[in-house]
Amino acid sequence: MVDNSLKTDGELINNGELIVDGLAHLNNDFSGKKVLITGAAGFLGTQFAYYFDCLNNSNTLDKPVKVFLWDNFIRGYPDWVEIFKNKKNFSVQKRDIITDSDYPDINYIIHAASIASPIFYRKFPIETIFSNITGLKNLLDFSVNNKNIDSVLFFSTSEIYGDPDSKNIPTKETYRGNVSCTGPRACYDESKRLGETLCVNYYNIHNVPVKIARPFNNYGPGLKLSDRRVLPDFFRNIINDENIVLLSDGSATRTFCYISDAIEGYLRILLSNHNGESFNIGRESPEISMLDLADKVINSSKKSLKVEFKKSKDREYLSDNPLRRCPDITKAKELLNFRPKISLSDGLERTYKYYLKNINNEEL
Repeated sequence: MVDNSLKTDGELINNGELIVDGLAHLNNDFSGKKVLITGAAGFLGTQFAYYFDCLNNSNTLDKPVKVFLWDNFIRGYPDWVEIFKNKKNFSVQKRDIITDSDYPDINYIIHAASIASPIFYRKFPIETIFSNITGLKNLLDFSVNNKNIDSVLFFSTSEIYGDPDSKNIPTKETYRGNVSCTGPRACYDESKRLGETLCVNYYNIHNVPVKIARPFNNYGPGLKLSDRRVLPDFFRNIINDENIVLLSDGSATRTFCYISDAIEGYLRILLSNHNGESFNIGRESPEISMLDLADKVINSSKKSLKVEFKKSKDREYLSDNPLRRCPDITKAKELLNFRPKISLSDGLERTYKYYLKNINNEEL
């Protein structure tokens, strides 16, 4: 029985409504359909779940979409999952995509099950590899002879590009990468690269309608403070009234894409007919240094804090860490009509507001 004290999160609902509005007529493709989301308790899975709930509540569809939320809950069991267990048209199950093979009757697969934080995938490198390869293969094998499958979305990563030279920034989908196959990040980078190879060949040989998303630094409500990526780390310092600590010189640059914009982009890929193709999803600007980002986070909090520089005890902390990461999203703009809307300043304010509201949530 659900705990009546638990409530759906307002910021995640707001984001879900933004996605519904952004997709406009494309939402209708989900009418009466069944969707499987793997890795549903993760950052991306969380916002996907809220989107589909908002869609069902929007009076947009002739028939509601049925959503299967699968996760092995290795990183915890968020409160919102318990809420969704009791929602109509949602089915929450503890499942392991590496070993489970009993799939429901579905039309769409969103394969978001993966360890994406460098701290954690370096801690569990073998588990990361098999999640990205064996789990994906199982889903593709299931899709081969299933005529009800309309589309499959595989989440790759911008890290498949490795550390591009300046001539390849912003980075296009055609760039082949500058990636170590044995370094501390290789378990993630190389398994995602092989995952893309699997997708392309399952489309070419078996005509599986699979597409590939390459995310560039998503952030926003739903991303745990314990995730250990840069923005959660910064906000954790802020919430604890601590100075932001940089374990580098702060010169590395990134662009950041707010979660509602990113999810809209991923759904545009899923609902497209561009089978066997990959798309960068992110923002082209601003490309901001980690030092400037830290200052921007401090400014968004309006606290009198500063940035400190320290050295990590982890010798490989900065190994294979790209100096720059910035996407060229021309392909997504032209073929998918993808247009990010939320500015970095607005997104940081929304994210900070979410963390403040959930400050007592242990899952953060």
